Formats: sequence, C-alpha cells, structure tokens
Amino acid sequence: MVEKKEMPLELKETLRAEFNKEWRKELRKSIPAKERMKISPQKMPEREPEERNKDFNEVNIGLDAKLAKKEAQRCLDCANPGCVMGCPVGIDIPTFIKLIEIGDYVQSVRKIRETNSLPAICGRVCPQEVQCEETCNIKKAKGEGVKIGNLERFVSDYESLKGDVYIPQIQPATGKKVAVIGAGPAGLTVAGEMAKNGHKVTIFEALHISGGVLVYGIPEFRLPKSILKSEVEYLKRLGVELRENFVVGLTATLEDLKNDGYDAFFIGTGAGLPNFMRIPGENLVGIYSANEYLTRVNLMKAYEFPDYDTPVFLGKRVAVIGGGNVAMDSVRTAKRLGAELAAIVYRRSRVEMPARVEEVNHGEEEGIEFHFLTTPIRYIADEKGLVKAMECLRMKLGEPDSSGRRRPVPIEGSEFIMEVDMVVVAIGQSPNPLIPQTTPQLNVGKWGNVEVDWDTMATSIEGVYAGGDIIRGGATVILAMGDARIAAAEMHKYVSAKKKKRKVPNAKKKSKE
Repeated sequence: MVEKKEMPLELKETLRAEFNKEWRKELRKSIPAKERMKISPQKMPEREPEERNKDFNEVNIGLDAKLAKKEAQRCLDCANPGCVMGCPVGIDIPTFIKLIEIGDYVQSVRKIRETNSLPAICGRVCPQEVQCEETCNIKKAKGEGVKIGNLERFVSDYESLKGDVYIPQIQPATGKKVAVIGAGPAGLTVAGEMAKNGHKVTIFEALHISGGVLVYGIPEFRLPKSILKSEVEYLKRLGVELRENFVVGLTATLEDLKNDGYDAFFIGTGAGLPNFMRIPGENLVGIYSANEYLTRVNLMKAYEFPDYDTPVFLGKRVAVIGGGNVAMDSVRTAKRLGAELAAIVYRRSRVEMPARVEEVNHGEEEGIEFHFLTTPIRYIADEKGLVKAMECLRMKLGEPDSSGRRRPVPIEGSEFIMEVDMVVVAIGQSPNPLIPQTTPQLNVGKWGNVEVDWDTMATSIEGVYAGGDIIRGGATVILAMGDARIAAAEMHKYVSAKKKKRKVPNAKKKSKE
C-alpha cells in the first residue's frame, strides 16, 4: 500500500497550473467524466504463453496508438490527482496522459523526464498497481485504475523508435565534482539530476556493464537490455562519466576519492548479498542463490549459449524458494532454459506473495507450478554430492507478523520429500557490505543497511548521501529513484553552498624566484 503523505506545495501549484490550461479544459469538456468512466481498461497485448516460455524475448508487446489513446481517455483529469501522490518521483501523471490523448507523444515523454530519467524502464518493471494506479481516483469508483505504467512505456518506446531523445537544458558548469557509487537505478537517477544542475558527475560501477540490478537481476523477457543501454546513453549525453570495473572499497576507498577532489558522494551500491535459510545441505552442488543464478543468465548471458559460454546448471526439476519478484524471475528463467518442472515453493499462500500479480499470472500461463504453504527443511544429496531431493514441511497461517502478512506456522508431522535436481534460493538480499566495511565512520543498522536522515538521505558523514537498496534492503526500482531525487536535491544545495578550496602554491616552486 502507498504511504499517505502531504503533497509538496510547489508540486501542488504546478499541477494546478497545468490543470487550468485552456487545452486541458477543452479536453475535459470533449468527453464528460461519466462517459470516460464507461471505457473499459485496455489490455496489454502479450505473446502466447507456449511461444514465450521457450525464449527470452519480451513477453509484453506494448500498446499501439489506438489502445494508448483509449486508455488515456479513461483518465478523469482530476483537480486533485491521487495518482501523483502514489508516485515516488512525483511525475505529473495527468499532464503526460492528457498529452497522449491529444497525440502529442513527444511532449508527453518530456513531461515524464522532468522527474524521471528512466521512463522506459519504470514503464516495464515498476509496481504501478500498488503505487500510482492504487491511488488513482477512478479506481475508487470503478475498481481498476488507469494503466499508467502501460502508458508510460508507450510514450517512452515511441521516443526510442523515433530516435529523437530530448536533452534538457543543462545549467552552466559549477566546477563541483560529484561521485556516484553504483550504476543501479538510484545511482543513475542521482547522476542525471546532478548533471542537469551543471555539476561534473562520475559514476563508479563495480561491474563491466552499468545498470546494477536492472542488468544482472531482471531477465531479458521483462526488461530488454537494449532499453537499459538507451537510458544509460541518455545520461552520457547529459555529460555523465561512467567508470566501470571500479570497485569502491577495493580499487579505491571513499577517502581516496575525497582526496581526488570530489565534493559530494552518493552511495547506491544496492543489496547484492544473498540471504540463505541456513538449513542442512544448502551447500550442495545444484543449489544457487538467486543473485548468482540470475547474474550468470542475465549479465553473463548464459541463455545465449553457445554464443556465450557462461556455465550454468540446467536443471530438469527446479524448485525456487520464495515468493517475490526475484523468485518469479528465477523460476520463469529456469522454465525457459528447459526445466520440465519449474516450481515456486513458498511458505505462505498466494495472497501473501509479494511478487507482482502480473508476474504471477504470466508464470501460471507459462506452466509454472506453485507449492504454497510449503518450506524446505533440508536438502538431500546423491552419491556425487548433487542435490536430488528436498524434505519439505507443510505450513498453516497464524497471526499477522510485523510485515502485516499472516505468519506461517509449521504443521507437525507433515514432512514430505520433493524430488529436485536444482534449487534457487530467493528469500531476499542484504545490503552490499563493502563500503561500510571500508568506511568506519559510516553508521549502519543491524541488518547492514546504511543509516540516513530520511528527509535528506544524508549519512553520518558530511557530504555523503545514500539511497535505494543499500538503505532499504531489497526494494523496488522506483523507490530507489525516489530516494535518489531527494538525495540529489540535497546534494545540489550542499555543493552549491560549499566554497572552493584555494590552492596553496607549492613551496619548492615558490623558492625558484
């Protein structure tokens, strides 16, 4: 659910000014609200399940112009738009949708880019159904909000196909240097915002390709990497420098970068440390963490064998432990790599699954099995040390826990054996520990998350900010981007107020006179 909050006054005034423009008034008159509410939601075109579950091409085809206009007509253009309050980056949603309705796709995507540097990505992977679409006013009346994410994807794809990506006006160079650590969604967002403000931005990325979880975690069938590449190229056109294969904490420490003259820092290194259940047999051959499995398949392109020769185990009976989006990505990947049985094993019921409903539905259509109210308690090896089965326990649901979901309770005597030859553990990730370990002044919480002031994203070190999974644990792309926008605004204030240090002449050079 979306957290209730007060809309910033500046945003409220901007929305009101756009709402009162003459073209918007005429558009509202052209189709009365009662007629708009009669328009059915437009279904996203998809590839057939039996075709798509054998390859890594994108599942959703995308709306065409006719479907996009019809969906845009569902928007009531409310005076007090609830959708905007559900958007972590504060996109002017009514304006971009109404621009679609009149066919001005170029201005529509430009409106989105005012507050979101990665619209083609967000249109595909952000859980709009529990954010902007959840707070859409038409949902309260009709039960299903405007498909905002599908419309965002539509105009972003239009921009990409047209090949005319708009570069906004960049402020005059300030001479200030900003280091962004991690090229995931939070880091990319901060970099874009700071570059537009005229600062010299360098992103330091540990991997050989930028994108963070977008490149190593999310499969091609949900997010084509060509889309990500285009968004990264957009940042380069803003003047952002990318330094890949650079591990801050090993290649250089935060203190080293300070000594190199950087004025402010953003830590966006994500949650790359996999969690395990710590049950017997978890180190058997054939048992992966979801991080390793998806990294091998996505980043290292094991799915394109033999063009890429990245080794990955091709199980025929694959169990994925967990019920989130990472679990769904893993099990659907296993199916595409030839698994005869690709199953989710989840200790709660379907209702409690944190994965997106769309992903669960797609999985069911593709032949994924779901074993609810089930948890493994030990793994069993064959004579070669390969996993061949797992002993599981049936569960029932008790009272809600701190997450608000009903707590799974073991059913005594319900043990059973499930034959598997591969297991992927997808029960969550913890923040990457490298920078906290090499930066002792940085305060961290008991789960390894970097502690921040949530109003500014400032850490315990002056001039150092953080956001995304490094402060939240595993979260969503758009929440990371929301953190990044807050951090970027504060970083801009910080470096703008910071006086440039006057260089002291070298004593030896001075003595030559």
